[in-house]
Amino acid sequence: MGRRLLAVNADDFGFTRDVNAGIVEAHTKGILTSTTLMANGAAFDDAVRLAGEVPTLDIGVHLVLVGGESLLAGGRSFPKTVSELMKAVTLRQVRVYDELRAQMVKIFDAGLRPTHLDTHKHTHLFPPVLDAVVRLSEEFGVHWVRRPFDLPITGSPRAVPLTKRVVSRMFGSVRGQFHRKLARHGCRTTDWFAGFQITGRFQAEDVVHLLENLPEGSTEFMVHPGFCTAELQAARTRLKESRAEELAALVDPRVMETVKRVGIELCGYGDGLGGG
Repeated sequence: MGRRLLAVNADDFGFTRDVNAGIVEAHTKGILTSTTLMANGAAFDDAVRLAGEVPTLDIGVHLVLVGGESLLAGGRSFPKTVSELMKAVTLRQVRVYDELRAQMVKIFDAGLRPTHLDTHKHTHLFPPVLDAVVRLSEEFGVHWVRRPFDLPITGSPRAVPLTKRVVSRMFGSVRGQFHRKLARHGCRTTDWFAGFQITGRFQAEDVVHLLENLPEGSTEFMVHPGFCTAELQAARTRLKESRAEELAALVDPRVMETVKRVGIELCGYGDGLGGG
């Protein structure tokens, strides 16, 4: 069997301090290799401090156009849902490139050199957002971009809700044009992606099953770990207690044993995903 390279990436670095702490815990005591930082997150400064203290944690950018506030127009809120964002972009009420560029600049100005890009709620599946993302990828030299199309894994210990399966299939319908646009702009992506269908609902046995069925090549596994204290409880997000459950799964000894047993190479985007 060929090499199996795995980047385990936590979204939402900078969201709250307890989420930040959980991400660092999942990295130092578990299988997490990288994270993507929210420039408009309430705990951005805390995340930057932690990134400096834990240099082995690979840092990327979690570009945000849904939820939170604009960096260009401080105090102005972004649309609350993806459908509201699509409407606002169509009506030219959101300056997509300018908003996302401001987020990139803030992260670079903080002294960080991100290695990969993704978007909150996978909004770069929407062509106008993808246009801005690939432009920023070229401009800032951050060439790895997430491909949010779940790989097919059968026999999972937990049934995937119908709504998740339907949305995942909808994502897949734009796969061809998505990859063609990335290729035209010199962007890179992993061979595979996992995590969308089990976000907020996986435990250690689900991770073990994924690892045992990981295909050859490079895979990104998207996760959302965190500690769930009063700070996260007060935040606007549906992922609260589930973050602590994901954290427990990522540091579970059975998961690390499986990584070693099946010969998976854990790596970050800064490692070139194994030298690629």
